[in-house]
Amino acid sequence: MSRGKPPAASALGQVRIVGGRWRNTRLPVPDLPGLRPTSDRVRETLFNWLMPKLPGARVLDLFAGSGALGLEAVSRGAASAVLVERDPQLVAGLRAVAARLGAAAQLEVVAADALRWLETPSTAPADLVFVDPPFADGLWPQVIELLPRHLAADAWLYVEAPLQALPALPGQWLLHREGATREVAYALYRRAAATLRDDLHAVTHA
Repeated sequence: MSRGKPPAASALGQVRIVGGRWRNTRLPVPDLPGLRPTSDRVRETLFNWLMPKLPGARVLDLFAGSGALGLEAVSRGAASAVLVERDPQLVAGLRAVAARLGAAAQLEVVAADALRWLETPSTAPADLVFVDPPFADGLWPQVIELLPRHLAADAWLYVEAPLQALPALPGQWLLHREGATREVAYALYRRAAATLRDDLHAVTHA
């Protein structure tokens, strides 16, 4: 959930979970300046890419906003999600949704600035992380530097940014899939360590 110019007024107010056990559940999107939900179309595409990877995954949703990405992941089979959000109104909304869904044990809502949270020690490395920071804040370099300490060796990384503005990632990240709409570009990456491990496994068993 990024903060940038909203594509249309109709995108505000609510967003729905697209698939899984909570399919069509409506999530509130407060009318806060610049709050922009990741679109249904983009999430449908992303989770089609991720479907084989979701069962049992530990998810990290930085800059969670409405929580649509993290909640969608758990709805579709992820074991748990940590939702990091600094805005008090959004944090309260996320906690209310977790309670309404009876999913407090699977959804940890963290009221914190994402960068400060990334600086803390990791307790449970994530298998999948969504990084969709505020478009105008220039946070990418710090996020990419701090993120690995919170990730499993074979983690997947989803990023979203304005068109022509996807960040250049270090060599440890291999592009898996990418796409774009009229407003945003998005991409899914895999840690190189995971690919190297799979290649070694294939050679060993050839």
